Amino acid sequence: MNICKMPFTPREIEVLPLVISAPRFSTYLRARGGDIEEALRLYRWNLEVSSALLVALQLCEVSVRNSIATAIENTYGPSWPWNRGFQISLKTSRHGYSPRCNLIDLAKRAPATSKIVAELKFIFWEQMFTARHDQAIWNRQLKIVFPNCDCTNTVQQLRTYGLKELNKIRVLRNRIAHHEPILENNIQQEYERIRLMIAWTNDTTAEWLDKIERVRHLIGQMP
Repeated sequence: MNICKMPFTPREIEVLPLVISAPRFSTYLRARGGDIEEALRLYRWNLEVSSALLVALQLCEVSVRNSIATAIENTYGPSWPWNRGFQISLKTSRHGYSPRCNLIDLAKRAPATSKIVAELKFIFWEQMFTARHDQAIWNRQLKIVFPNCDCTNTVQQLRTYGLKELNKIRVLRNRIAHHEPILENNIQQEYERIRLMIAWTNDTTAEWLDKIERVRHLIGQMP
């Protein structure tokens, strides 16, 4: 069934734009030439495709962070969150996000490595793909923990590619989390990007995602 063709009641057409709010709804109105009902259809599609992408995003975050955590553990040991050498290797910043501060803060209060892995921000894992970790971690570990990456490329090429792709994935994730429109995104490309990062870790998981996801079906339903 095409959810975007389901009719709205007159009351829904009157009330929903008010609840969504004029500033937020204006994006959809502009995209559909001021037609309120068509703008509502587009808003509903945005809700549905954003929701569907969360399935892929969750699998991506879990698979990538677990692979990176394995690489860190293989280098610094199972208690790596409390390893001073690893902590010092992380970037710190007085302004903006600091991976070192994020880890140290969690290490002070979390009882186990697994708990810390689950609570570290997505950007922590993204920034693990910076060049500062090549010598200690990635030169030996990248092709081990990501066995399905393109091994014809160098570690530096793969790590740079992973950093770029995870940044794009995080930006998409944050837009969805903040209920922003993703109308102008190439949804097919976004899905393929997420799927590829999952496949780097485990191609069976990527194939399973293809079986359960609704994203590609919804692409064709955009009103």
